[in-house]
Amino acid sequence: MKLKMMYSFLNNDIQIIEDELVATIQSERELLQEASLHLLQAGGKRIRPVFVLLAAKFGDYNIQKIKNVAVALELIHMASLVHDDVIDDAELRRGKPTIKSKWNNRIAMYTGDYIFARSLELMTSVENIHAHRILSRTIVELCRGEIEQIRDKYNFDQNLRTYLLRIKRKTAILIAVSCQLGAISANVPEHIHKSLYWFGYYVGMSFQITDDILDFTSTEKELGKPAGSDLLQGNITLPVLFAMENPVINSKIRQISEQSTPDDIQYLIKEIKESDAITRSFALSDRYLQKAFKELDKLPNGIAKKTFNNVAKYIGKRKY
Repeated sequence: MKLKMMYSFLNNDIQIIEDELVATIQSERELLQEASLHLLQAGGKRIRPVFVLLAAKFGDYNIQKIKNVAVALELIHMASLVHDDVIDDAELRRGKPTIKSKWNNRIAMYTGDYIFARSLELMTSVENIHAHRILSRTIVELCRGEIEQIRDKYNFDQNLRTYLLRIKRKTAILIAVSCQLGAISANVPEHIHKSLYWFGYYVGMSFQITDDILDFTSTEKELGKPAGSDLLQGNITLPVLFAMENPVINSKIRQISEQSTPDDIQYLIKEIKESDAITRSFALSDRYLQKAFKELDKLPNGIAKKTFNNVAKYIGKRKY
């Protein structure tokens, strides 16, 4: 089953979210609006807003109250992607030119800042001080994750703990908070929204590990960018860490630099795929998924729980 079919019962509300996303990034500055729309129209899985909506199904579901939280969290994610592309000097995202490649770094940075600011403006509609504290801490962690990624570019002496902390800050925490804030906005009891947080966290860790695997195992057409882009950009991911336990592969990986080209790493992609690094990475991803399912077991039965279960399984098995 395709991902979107799993939550097709939310289609009307998802369309409301899409319309709100377009409305929120409107700007009297034509260039700013054009750049923001360019990113929005590139598409995406919309995992974060979908998780907000599903989590809210455990409480007093009201799309008019919940939509601002869903839109705000997706905008924070979008803003982080714009900044990521500047840091990574990325030319493509989802098969389309990035804002920095279509315009320039300055426009990209201001666009990311604008989208980020609009998300915070939306969150002011949430009258819950606890929700704002959660979001503030999350934004701090996201920023730390971005800084750590810059710091550790082409640092081939990283360890597993460093990697896991980085993907927690860059990916997992925002998915976790999407679940938690969706639940809080629907007045869900604390013990439920805490379990939803941990479910989202474990799913988020698995999601990012799978993303990092697919960077080696998928095609450029499926990825919307060249295979091995993370390695080429100096981002040391889990398959690379495992592959580097092999001294021969280790020495070859350490030769990669900012001057390396996609052709330079084709043989390395093949060697990493033929090693046990991919299998071991999938195994760790699955361990996080199993933890997610245990948190899900604590939640009341219903369509939201069933859908969360199906989406988590999809994330663990997706091919691109």
